[in-house]
Amino acid sequence: MSLEPRPHQAMREGAEFDTIRALMARWGDLAVDIGDDAAVLTPPVGGTRVVSVDACVEDVHFRRAWISAHEVGVRAAVAALSDLAAMGARAESVLIAFVVPDAWREQLSDVADGMGAVIREAGARIVGGNLSRGAVFSITTTVIGRATRVVPRSGAGVGDLVVVTGLLGGPGAAVAAWRAGESPSAWARGRFVAPAPRWAEGDALAAAGATAMIDISDGLAGDARHLAAASGVHLALEVARIPAGPGIAPDVAMQSGEEYELLACIPLEEYKALAPRWGSVSPVPLTVVGVVRAGPEAATSTDGVAPSAFDHFASGNTPR
Repeated sequence: MSLEPRPHQAMREGAEFDTIRALMARWGDLAVDIGDDAAVLTPPVGGTRVVSVDACVEDVHFRRAWISAHEVGVRAAVAALSDLAAMGARAESVLIAFVVPDAWREQLSDVADGMGAVIREAGARIVGGNLSRGAVFSITTTVIGRATRVVPRSGAGVGDLVVVTGLLGGPGAAVAAWRAGESPSAWARGRFVAPAPRWAEGDALAAAGATAMIDISDGLAGDARHLAAASGVHLALEVARIPAGPGIAPDVAMQSGEEYELLACIPLEEYKALAPRWGSVSPVPLTVVGVVRAGPEAATSTDGVAPSAFDHFASGNTPR
């Protein structure tokens, strides 16, 4: 898809349009052809179009006392873009709809900066959106991308390995600390306020032959059930193998939501080919946490995975 820079549409005077102009100035060349009723996109030359939408609502997804306006923007952009990574897609275009109470108007530029930083890193462009007044601050982000090979939730096969990227538990630990009136650890807070969409990891897993994939937004335990339900299989997870962050127990890490790591299923031979080169793909580990079995739903167990299934695991700087 081509997104050649084009002049923005002229807009009349007024407070709403002044805010839009301020956002356009903030984003600079990151925003393309803003001001028309709809964005005009060129069809992709190759690959498959992938589209998703995500909402970030104050007091549902974050509390104002916990994080800065810039961090709110980062998290909103990551949450939306992570859905593309979970399909093996890369973002190309983004549309953003804000609902802005009066108390948030002066901080909207900081929110925009946070979103812009993530979108620019993704290599995408902002092509439109909407601005409205309302009682509760919210951001609805639509992301449009392209995938060479789409990986759905529904393709897991019996015998596939179940793998997860990164270390889990940080966002859950941060929220638990804030709710207890305490300060989270620097690592846990960082995982909550500045998660990273796993674009390269999603690309690599898709190219390697992953059969099913999902990003971890509802917690590993919950998202494993989503994937299992879509695929009509049973995920046998080894709790002791869950890659938990510092000071976090594996069973607790399984429940932590809004991780934006990837949970995927991949055949054994494809995994064995991917493992030796994972270090060139990503700085975060790729951990085998279970196997796919015949059955109607996801499950977890501490003794349900045969040790022989893990004999091929690599060590050191390669996936666990």
